[in-house]
Formats: sequence, structure tokens, C-alpha cells
Amino acid sequence: MYIGEVSKQTGLSVKAIRLYEDMGLIRTPPRQGRYRVYTDTDIEVLRLIAEAKQLGVTLNRLKGVIHYHQGEADWGRIHRFLLEVRETLLAEQVLLTQKIQQVEQCLQSMNDCPKTSLQNT
Repeated sequence: MYIGEVSKQTGLSVKAIRLYEDMGLIRTPPRQGRYRVYTDTDIEVLRLIAEAKQLGVTLNRLKGVIHYHQGEADWGRIHRFLLEVRETLLAEQVLLTQKIQQVEQCLQSMNDCPKTSLQNT
């Protein structure tokens, strides 16, 4: 499939797809005449890149994760990476919950103050 169709299927711009190719995040696809021909694996990896970026994963971090063996992405390695991302997000969630609790305590202590002191601030 040509790059225009890949762009439509992944929601990525042609420029982004070429950047990811230049960075080595996706393999350089074989050519049919002047045109690059992308495979289903390329599309899956591009979708992974787009989703990982939405999660805050940098392209440089992804570069160390996405590897190909005989034309196929190393999905085992990617799976382990996604488990790490999940653990990081869960840890961030715990920290955010703690911060929300701190704000709730501050709000509660403000509510316990006499109304006149709150109006003077």
C-alpha cells in the first residue's frame, strides 16, 4: 500500500511517516518503481507510535524499542515496553491521587474556617 493510503489508515501525515522512517522507527519499505510499498506490519507499528506519543512516550524512547527481525516487528520487545509504560502510568496515577487528596484537605480546612475570615481574603 502506498504512503497516501497509509496516512489515511493511521491518521498520520505523510511527513510524519517519512520522519519515522528516517529515524528508523519503521523499516524502509521496499519500492515498486518510484513508490514505497508499506505492509500491514508497518501500519501496526505506525499506529503503535501514534498511540505511544499520545501517552507521552518520546520518539527517542520508541527508537530504542522498535526493532525488526526478518521484516517483522519484535512484538515481544514492544509488549515488554508497553508493560513498562503501564507501570509508569500507574505510578503517576498514585501520585496524582495523592495530590488531589492534598487539595481536598486544603479545601476542607478552608470550609472549616469561619466564613468571615474567608470573605476578607
